[in-house]
Amino acid sequence: MPYNEALINAAQAFESYKKTTPAQRTQLLRGIAEAIEALEDELLETASRESNLPLARLTGERGRTCNQLRLFADLVEEGSWVEATIDTALPDRQPLPRPDLRRMLVPLGPVVVFGASNFPLAFSTAGGDTASALAAGCTVVYKEHPGHPKTSQLVHKAITQALQANGLPEGVFQHVSGGIEVGQELVKHPATKAVAFTGSYQGGKAIFDLAMQREVPIPVYAEMGSTNPIFILPERLMENTAELAHQAAASVLLGAGQFCTCPGLLFVPESAVTAEFMETLEAELATASPAKMLHDGIAGNYYKGLKELLKAEGVQALVQQEADVLEGRAALASTSAAQWLQNPALQEEVFGPFTLVVRYSNASELISAAKALQGQLTCTLWGSDQEHELQQSLMDVLREKCGRLLFSGVPTGVEVSHAMTHGGPFPATTDSRSTSVGTYAIKRFARPVTFQSAPQTLLPVELQDENHTGLWRTINGKLSQSSL
Repeated sequence: MPYNEALINAAQAFESYKKTTPAQRTQLLRGIAEAIEALEDELLETASRESNLPLARLTGERGRTCNQLRLFADLVEEGSWVEATIDTALPDRQPLPRPDLRRMLVPLGPVVVFGASNFPLAFSTAGGDTASALAAGCTVVYKEHPGHPKTSQLVHKAITQALQANGLPEGVFQHVSGGIEVGQELVKHPATKAVAFTGSYQGGKAIFDLAMQREVPIPVYAEMGSTNPIFILPERLMENTAELAHQAAASVLLGAGQFCTCPGLLFVPESAVTAEFMETLEAELATASPAKMLHDGIAGNYYKGLKELLKAEGVQALVQQEADVLEGRAALASTSAAQWLQNPALQEEVFGPFTLVVRYSNASELISAAKALQGQLTCTLWGSDQEHELQQSLMDVLREKCGRLLFSGVPTGVEVSHAMTHGGPFPATTDSRSTSVGTYAIKRFARPVTFQSAPQTLLPVELQDENHTGLWRTINGKLSQSSL
């Protein structure tokens, strides 16, 4: 469908969709999940052919896609996400009376969603951005990713079926194909009220800049990747040397490194035990079977980025293998913290199965490296109980650098839940206050409106005196489920 027609339809549909009840939106989201599941093997096989991802991985991703649709349905059904807040009138207050004030979140309007290449289901057509926008009461215009067009069309068909089954206009979800020019026009269109994007820094920053140049700027929620550093402290490394090497290697290799949470930096101490860690890590990566990457473009960029990084002064290649087209072969390099601190280019993400080991000589140098970090989606801190003071110092720095701070495990694997943050300071994202995973993502597509001294008959049901649904509301500063 032409982008202009799609956005006009989305704007028209928004006028009715924004008035739907929580029950109607809940039913729609659950209906979309059921329609996707009804596609069965056709969807998985199509996605596998287009993305080179194995069926087992895509089966799990389909489950995640449907589960997050149902999670948002549960959120909307419960209703407290709208942050209903009531300050009752104080007519006798001195020196001035207070009027009756009632505030809640309302949907922004049509949202443009750009599909991601590395998650053809969970971050694409009916992925988290679409689910959270529909849950908020926004209509969606989805820009198909060229890496999996047939997969996208199948999911679009499922969404259309769910809209029809629930008596909602097709303009609630519009599907658009095209290149960079179409994407630019979608961002510039006056009907667009927000944009969601998952992909490269170059793509996300270009969309953000374009949105800021509009006559009426709009929010852009771009998740643009990260090097997801792991900081390994000396005592912890001594306690679990081989185990930590295995964990790090498995995380780097997962999905041929094509996760935005792949650990591209490992900070390790200059110590005797580090040699054992490096030996195990190098062996794991050197003997790993290559996996097909998503498409030629990503494979080409991986090897191009790897080549440039390995040219840097002080960087030593430890695992570097020749590769055929599309094969993602693991790579490993090492440098000193002193060299890393001198060269900001060593922080750039190499999207694929690669990590750079950075050797630090003391705690002071490690803290300096943490302070020099750009914004990240995740930071991981592996320390022992005996290293509490150093962990505390690092945590104080790293909490300012990322959206998710891990103290065990690896950053790959993002739980879809109420407490999850998948975001972080620039350049990981364009808005560090948001997340693209988890129920808090709904807040991206809503804005607060206060109704002052409004008649009961004109107030949204969430703000009326009678609390028919038992919604949790803040009344005169205290949470309550009571009616006024």
